[in-house]
Amino acid sequence: MTELPGRARVVIIGGGVIGTSVAYHLAQLGWTDVLLLEQGRLSCGTTWHAAGLVGQLRASENGTRLVQYSCELYERLEAETGLGTGFRRCGGVTVARTRDRMTQLRRTAATAEAYQLECELISPARARELYPILRDDDLEGAIWLPGDGRANPADLTAALARGARDRGVAIRERTRVTGILTKDNTVTGVRTDQGDVEAEVVVNCAGQWAKAVGAMCGVTVPLHSAEHFYVVTEQIDGVHRDFPILRDPDGYTYIKEEVGGLVVGGFEPDAKPWVAPDALPYPFEFKLLEEDWDHFAILMDSAVHRIPVLAETGIKMFYNGPESFTPDNQFILGEAAELRNFFVGAGFNSVGIASAGGAGRALAEWITGGEPGLDLSGVDIRRFAAFNGNNQWLYDRVGEVLGLHYAVPWPNRELTSARPFRRSPAYHLLQRANASFGSKMGWERANFFAPPGQSPDIEYGWGRQNWQPWSDAEQRAARASVALFDQTSFSKYLITGPDAERALQWLCTADVAVPPGRTVYTGMLNTRGTYEADVTVTRLSAEEFLLVSSAASTERDLDHITRRRPAGGHAALVDVTSQYAVYGVMGPRSRDLLGKLSRADFSDEAFPFGSSRDIDLGYATVRATRITYVGELGWELYVPAEFAAGAYEDLTAAGAGLGLAQAGYYAIESLRLEKAYRAFGRELTPDYNPAEAGLLFACKLKTGIGFLGREAVERARAAGPRRRLVSLVLSDPAAMIWGGELVLRDGVAVGQVTSGAWGATLGACVALAYVRHPAGEVLTPDLVRAGEYQVNVGGRLYPAAVSLRPPFDPAGDRVRGRYLSRTGLVSRPRAGRCAAPPRGPNQHANQAGYQIIARAFLQAAGLS
Repeated sequence: MTELPGRARVVIIGGGVIGTSVAYHLAQLGWTDVLLLEQGRLSCGTTWHAAGLVGQLRASENGTRLVQYSCELYERLEAETGLGTGFRRCGGVTVARTRDRMTQLRRTAATAEAYQLECELISPARARELYPILRDDDLEGAIWLPGDGRANPADLTAALARGARDRGVAIRERTRVTGILTKDNTVTGVRTDQGDVEAEVVVNCAGQWAKAVGAMCGVTVPLHSAEHFYVVTEQIDGVHRDFPILRDPDGYTYIKEEVGGLVVGGFEPDAKPWVAPDALPYPFEFKLLEEDWDHFAILMDSAVHRIPVLAETGIKMFYNGPESFTPDNQFILGEAAELRNFFVGAGFNSVGIASAGGAGRALAEWITGGEPGLDLSGVDIRRFAAFNGNNQWLYDRVGEVLGLHYAVPWPNRELTSARPFRRSPAYHLLQRANASFGSKMGWERANFFAPPGQSPDIEYGWGRQNWQPWSDAEQRAARASVALFDQTSFSKYLITGPDAERALQWLCTADVAVPPGRTVYTGMLNTRGTYEADVTVTRLSAEEFLLVSSAASTERDLDHITRRRPAGGHAALVDVTSQYAVYGVMGPRSRDLLGKLSRADFSDEAFPFGSSRDIDLGYATVRATRITYVGELGWELYVPAEFAAGAYEDLTAAGAGLGLAQAGYYAIESLRLEKAYRAFGRELTPDYNPAEAGLLFACKLKTGIGFLGREAVERARAAGPRRRLVSLVLSDPAAMIWGGELVLRDGVAVGQVTSGAWGATLGACVALAYVRHPAGEVLTPDLVRAGEYQVNVGGRLYPAAVSLRPPFDPAGDRVRGRYLSRTGLVSRPRAGRCAAPPRGPNQHANQAGYQIIARAFLQAAGLS
C-alpha cells in the first residue's frame, strides 16, 4: 500500500459518487492538493447499488440546473477520461392515474417552461407509443421529458476518480477515518487507521456514515438509513437499451431498462428504516440486506398492474440496499456552522446519481470561493440544528420521508411523523382552541383554527381547501377588529457589547444607529449583494440589540453573523429564541385590547410605529414593539417563557368582547401578500438583490456608511434590474395559487410566483412574483406596467393584474392607525385614547371598502 501523505490542502472522506465528484471539481478549479480517503473500495458503500436514474426537473430552478449540469458532465466524461459512465439520454415518461396527479403534471410542465427545459404533456395513447408494454386504459395523461437519462453508478464513480487523479488528486482506498482533528473551532486534519493527515479543509462525503463522521467533531449531520428495494427481471421481448424511464408515482414505482430486462423499484408509502447511524456495521462493502418480498409486494403488484408482461417474467436479482435520507427529503450540502472549514455533502435521498455532478461542482465552488455562487438554502446544512440529530426522531421521520418521493406534492403538505416536536408555551392553549398545527424548524405552529366541533385536519387539494373559510374569518378579524397570533417560532438573538453597533452597521443594509427603543427593518447580504437574511433590529440600550428573524433561519443567521462581523470587535452573540414567546396583537382594536391589560400609553404620540419598550401586561412585564407583518395597527409582544402561558390567557380573555380571533400562519400569509411584504427563502434569497426586490429604501446608500455587499448593490442599482418583484392579483376568484406557478407576459414565460394565497380582503388570489425582461434587458417600471399578464394555474391561464405597489393599502395608512370611516374621512386617535371601529349599521363599511380597492386594482389593469 502506498504510504499516506502527512498533509493535504483538502481531505475528502468517502469514495462514492459524491466524494469523487467533489475531488474532480476541486481539481478542475485548480485545487489539486487533495486527498480522498475511502474505508473500503470506491463506490462500495451505497453508490454501487443505486438505480442510476437521472431526472432533470426538480422543484427549484437551481436544483434543476445542478442536474442539467450533471447530464452535460456525464456525457463528456468518457472522452475526457477514457472511462464510460453508462450515461444515456433515453427520456422519461411519468404517468398519472388520478386527476390530482394530472394537475401536478400540468404544473410540472409549466415549471419546465419556466426553466426552459423541454417537457411535453402527452395523452395516455402517446405514453403507450413511447412505452409499448405500458397499460394505459386507467391513465389520465402523462408527461414526456426527452432529456432524462440513466447512468451506471460504479462506472460514473470510476470516471470521476480518474478525472481527479489525472489532475493530481491522490486517492487512498482501504483507509478508514477514525477521528477529526481540530483547534480553535477550526478543522486541522483527520486521524486514520494509517496515521494522521493535516488538512486545511475536510469534506465529509461519507454517505450513510456521514452522521457518525460528523459526530467525531461535534457536527450534526441529520440523516438515517432506510432500506430501498428493487428487482432486475429477465429479458423481455421489445425492451431495448433506448427504452425510456417510466415513473408511475400513483403506484409508487419507477422502471428502467437493464440488459434487455427491467429494473423495477420504487418508494413505498411506509418505509423500513435501517439501523441507527451510530450502529452501522463495519466493514460493509458491496453488501445488501436481506430480501423482504412481503414489504416489496406493494411495489411489485403495482408494477405488474402497469406492465402486465411482468406477471410472466422471471426475476434475476432482488436488491435491498440501505440509502440515507434526511428529515425533509432534501440533501445536505455546505460548511458546518459548528466547525470552520468542515464541509458536508451527504444524505442524497436516492437522487445521488442525478445530483452528483452538479452538487459536487457547487460544493467545490463553495470551498474555493468561501460562499456558494447561487441559492442553495434548500439543501444548506445550516437549515438543521443539533436537535435534528436525535436518532430516535430521525428513525421515526425517515419512515415517512422515503414514501413522500412519489406522493402528490401538495404545496402545503405537513409531515406527520415525529411530532409534536418543539412547542411554544401556549401550545396547549392553541390545541384547546382547535388549532391545526404545522411545523417550521421543529416548532409546532398554528396554521389555522377550526370552529368548535370541526376537525382541524387539512383536506389536501389543488383548489381552495377545507380550512379556507376559517382562515378567511381570521383575516377579516385582523382587518376589522383584532387578531392574536402565536409567533413564538421567530428566531431571536441578542448582540451586546461596546462594538455591537459597529458590527451591525457592517452586517445590515439599513442604518441601525438609532436611539434605544427604536426598531429597524433591514436585510443582510453577502459579497455579491444578495440576501442572506431578512431581520428587524431593535436597539435596547447603547450596547444591546435584539434581532428577530424567520423561524427556519436560526442556524444560518447565527453562522452568517459570526463569520461576517468585523474581526477584533467586542460584541457577543446569543441565541435567545427559546427564552421568549412572541404574540402578535394585530388589527384596528389592538389598542383597545392592550389597553385593557396595561397601563401603558399606546397612542401614536406616545408609542409611534417602529418603537419598542417594556410594558406591563397583566402580571407580566413584556417588551412591546409596534411593528406588523400583516399590514395593520399592531404590536409584537416578547414575553419571557415563564409568563407566556398566563399572558396568552389574559389576551384571549380580554379580547372576548372586542371580536378577537385567534389566528394562524395561513392568515399571516394571505395578509402579508396583500401588503406585498417579502419573506426570506422565497422573495429574498441569495439569488436576489435589493434592487430586484424593491428594497433599496432599506439600504443606507445615501450615507457614507459601508456595509457588506454595498458595492455590489450600487453596481446593481446603476445597471438597472433585469427582473423585478411584482404583486399579482388574479381576476378570476375561482383560481387558487400556492407558489411556483408560471407567469406569462404577452404570452411569453417571464417568471414564477414566489408566494401565493387567497386574500379574503381582496376577494381574489394574491401573489408575489419575479418577472424578467424577455430579452434579458433592463426591466423598467413602465415596461412592467405595459404588458398583459397571465398565470398558469394547473394548465389553465388566468389573467392577472400586476403592480409594483401593494394591492392593499399602498399608502400604509392602516399600519399607522389611520382607518377610513364610511364617510371616507381618515380618523386618527388622540393621545391616550383608543379609536374603536364603526358600530351598528356602519360596521361593515370597512369590508365593503376592501372590495372597492380590489375592483379598482383590477380595473386599473383592465381586468374587472
